[in-house]
Amino acid sequence: MNSLRKPRLLAGTAAGLGTLLLAVSLHGLPHGGDTTPASTKVAIRVDQVGYVRGEAKRAYVMGPSAALAGARFKVVDARNRVVQAGRLGAATGRWNAKYPSVRTADLSALNTPGTYRIVLTGAAAGRSPAFRIAGAGELMTPLVRDNVRFLQAQRDGADVLPGALRHGPSHLADQDATVYADPDYDKEGTELLDERLTPTGDQVDVSGGWFDAGDFLKFTGTTSYSVAELLLAQRDLPAMAELSAEASHGLAWLDRMWDEDSETLYAQVGIGAGNDAVRTDHDVWRLPEADDRLDVSPGDPDYTIKHRPVFRANDPGEPISPNLAGRGAAVFALAAQRAADTDPEEAQDWLDKAAAVYDLADTDPDPDEPLVTAFPGAFYPEDSWQDDMEFGGAELALAARELGDDRESDWADAAAGWAGDYLDSDVKGTLDVADVSALAHVDLATVLDGTRVNGIGAEELYDDLRRQLDDGVARAEHDPFGAGAVYDDFDAVPHTFGLVATARLYAKATGDTRYAAFAGRQRGWALGANPWGTSFVIGAGEVYPHCPEHQLANLAGSHDGEGAILRGAVVNGPNAASKLDELNGFPTMKKCTAAPPAGAWTDFDGKGARYVDDVGAWQTVEPSLDFTTTALLAFALTAQAGSR
Repeated sequence: MNSLRKPRLLAGTAAGLGTLLLAVSLHGLPHGGDTTPASTKVAIRVDQVGYVRGEAKRAYVMGPSAALAGARFKVVDARNRVVQAGRLGAATGRWNAKYPSVRTADLSALNTPGTYRIVLTGAAAGRSPAFRIAGAGELMTPLVRDNVRFLQAQRDGADVLPGALRHGPSHLADQDATVYADPDYDKEGTELLDERLTPTGDQVDVSGGWFDAGDFLKFTGTTSYSVAELLLAQRDLPAMAELSAEASHGLAWLDRMWDEDSETLYAQVGIGAGNDAVRTDHDVWRLPEADDRLDVSPGDPDYTIKHRPVFRANDPGEPISPNLAGRGAAVFALAAQRAADTDPEEAQDWLDKAAAVYDLADTDPDPDEPLVTAFPGAFYPEDSWQDDMEFGGAELALAARELGDDRESDWADAAAGWAGDYLDSDVKGTLDVADVSALAHVDLATVLDGTRVNGIGAEELYDDLRRQLDDGVARAEHDPFGAGAVYDDFDAVPHTFGLVATARLYAKATGDTRYAAFAGRQRGWALGANPWGTSFVIGAGEVYPHCPEHQLANLAGSHDGEGAILRGAVVNGPNAASKLDELNGFPTMKKCTAAPPAGAWTDFDGKGARYVDDVGAWQTVEPSLDFTTTALLAFALTAQAGSR
């Protein structure tokens, strides 16, 4: 179920060189002049954000077998006082030729709040990055706020916010955008076959929203997924005003993408793959506000850069691809739930929108035709849709319950039916932008409230959540670093955070904490306890991506301090080595001076996976909305779990 990311010409920011080189010198990232003998070279990997008090805590040490056999470690506090000592655990497996052995350091007994490091002595000498011990809320809530900061930096339209990566109002022409017929692409989705785009004659206001990733495209599919996660996170952190405001910002754009008068759902703003006659978002390297300054006329190749095309998910009044209909309905129904107590009239409006979108779902799609996700569909391929319909039905039923709407039972029946179809399908996945079953199952179980509908009850729903988590647990048991996601394919990091979120949702719904240790280890893997020793959340920890493929970060950020980083953004992380044979480039990219020397990460590559922190490496360091909001939901649920 790994989604394929779109190859874009993007770049990164040059910030924090001093911090990175300090971390490099301390923690084993090779750079010029490293003369450490291969026979004694070791590296210590920890969750660089920190460990929650009371949870199982694990660090990893990688190095030569002889050096690590029988090695001891100590934990020192900020004043270099020893607070814990022990012997490394048994080998968990082999990583690569330079670091053939991996062993664990059990830190579970360490529960006193503070900042610490692990120190190895003797033949296995080494010192870890710093990590904290603190309560869940203290550790996780700042990460949620940083994730929101990334979303704020991604804002498009007139309502932009000041910040370290400020930019001016952008794509104001989206207020009166032209709708075009579906474009025709080659099989690979890399070339537009239409000589020119064909306008439908309709104009629509699709201004605002968020940029999807490091480019400036906007998609209903990814935005609806992200807004849903923000609204679900708000249940756990209701007092976080900036989280609520950002959810409202994304929701307002989705509302524009649904035309209730013509019963049309718009799927996309902008185009990322064109031809000689149709220039695209991915053909130009610039700040977003530069598009508004273009002097172009219809027929010019650059016309579609300033006057961005809009594409529909359905013809007016016709059925909507069920993945988008189900997910869109879920978001509007979640908005209804949020407003139910404070503004019942507004809540009813959202519920009616959700019902209208849900009723138009094409529930008998042609199996030979791809689901509508993006144009081209290869940008975001998706096979499952019953999970989206389950999600929409569950949220509609919950909203109806809060508003006293007598359609609750109809939507509960529908959601249970779609859940059964999903469970019987052969396209079951785990939480990410292409599979929302984990979100749907938990709320449908709440709807059912101990009853069974269409042969579905909480037992079947929770069993599937265990299926998703058990697959990750089984994979982790055979990985030297306990990784539950596949890291030699796309979306390793968001899949990891998806597992964390699913484990927390399951525990919250059932009271069963059997996956708590697994969730903590997966969070730790994404935040530094991985072979590369880097956090994959920008700004989190001592070592993190400094050169994301992101036009705004590259061109708008100042290059002289930490304030310019794209804080809170989550990147893809490691990928298959074969997918990194070609990195992107563009004449107007600014060089990322914070990048480590060429090949600096190579020593840590293994198991067919590679990681590169380079402005051209969209495969590993391009952040996106769905990556970041999946992490945000995982952090919010972890923070809330710690408060119970």
